[in-house]
Amino acid sequence: MKIGIGYLQSMNADMEDRDVLNRNYLEELSRRCGHTLEIVQPEALKEETMTVVFVGGGGTEGRFLKLEPYLKEPIFLLTSGENNSLAASMEILSYLRQKGVQAEILHGDLDDMAARLSDLVQVFKVEKELQGLRLGSVGDPSDWLISSHVDADQVREKTGIELVSISMEEFFAEIEKHQVEENEYTRLLRSQAWPQAEMQKSLEIYGALKRLCQKYQLNGVTVRCFDLLGPVKSTGCLALAILNAEGIYGGCEGDMPSLIAMTLIGKLTDQPVFMCNPSRILSQPKQIIFAHCTLPLTMPSAFRLMTHFESDLGVALAGHLREGEATVFKCSALMDRYFVQDGEIVENLNEKHLCRTQIRVSMPQGLETLLKEPIGNHHLIVLGHYASRVQEFFRFHH
Repeated sequence: MKIGIGYLQSMNADMEDRDVLNRNYLEELSRRCGHTLEIVQPEALKEETMTVVFVGGGGTEGRFLKLEPYLKEPIFLLTSGENNSLAASMEILSYLRQKGVQAEILHGDLDDMAARLSDLVQVFKVEKELQGLRLGSVGDPSDWLISSHVDADQVREKTGIELVSISMEEFFAEIEKHQVEENEYTRLLRSQAWPQAEMQKSLEIYGALKRLCQKYQLNGVTVRCFDLLGPVKSTGCLALAILNAEGIYGGCEGDMPSLIAMTLIGKLTDQPVFMCNPSRILSQPKQIIFAHCTLPLTMPSAFRLMTHFESDLGVALAGHLREGEATVFKCSALMDRYFVQDGEIVENLNEKHLCRTQIRVSMPQGLETLLKEPIGNHHLIVLGHYASRVQEFFRFHH
């Protein structure tokens, strides 16, 4: 991704030599962070996703004043630490703080700078992508989700996300069409050892949800899935597994706050997301067990098919997640509260009295927060450590 940046060039006697050093620094930083830092004209800075100004050396403070009208908050002052660039950046930052402008200095070792810059690029990219993003709810939240009702107008105002309500009647009508468009995921699932009549019902539920997502131009959908148990004698577990694998965020039980959180963590990390129940906390080793009956087909290293835990109907997934780094996340529908912790998946379980995909996660910090100030039931898990990136998002999210 290209990042257009402003450039304050030092006007010292050896400015040409210093300019070469500065451009070499930008080139190396670009290589390490995976994004191209490109010097652009001041007028172009207003169109950039984030505002970065490279302070090329000392004595550039006055030149910053000429650049200032083209800058939007927050402003990031990038410095190499050479030629008094840090000192100049500190003077500029002091000036901006006096004016109440949100700004900070990006300074440090190249690898640390590259990692921070990568996080910030993703944060501001996602902030922009949320505007006008469309999430659908098929039916109301399940009856037990008493804290998961949302106000669509407030969500739009606070996050930019548009919420779309779809009736269960329309969903059932789509299921009655008994249609499914085959793809690599449906073919993979049909190849598994499972009664084909049950598989067909689950895939027809997927087909119905996929058509609704296309009709309403949805980036994600949550469904009151337990209402399928009576009339259809099946579940939405497999449908959501496929949708998530295709890049359409799919959540359970009509839980819109969790779908919003799923979409956010998925976009921030570019990783598939496991929506799950916190099932048991082990206080002494500081571990927690998470479980649910569906997860993106692209997330586990292996999986086997089972029935849905509570109903013993339909087709659910028991996935095996690689052990190692993971991030546990949840935010409110208005994104005014959030929980995030880096942890480690230490074991995949196979317990009888839990939902089908089960993992034990070591989480040295944050378990008490879940017991004292939870943000609802469901939580979201991605592989890898991304807590710092999530924290960056909430620092700058308005």
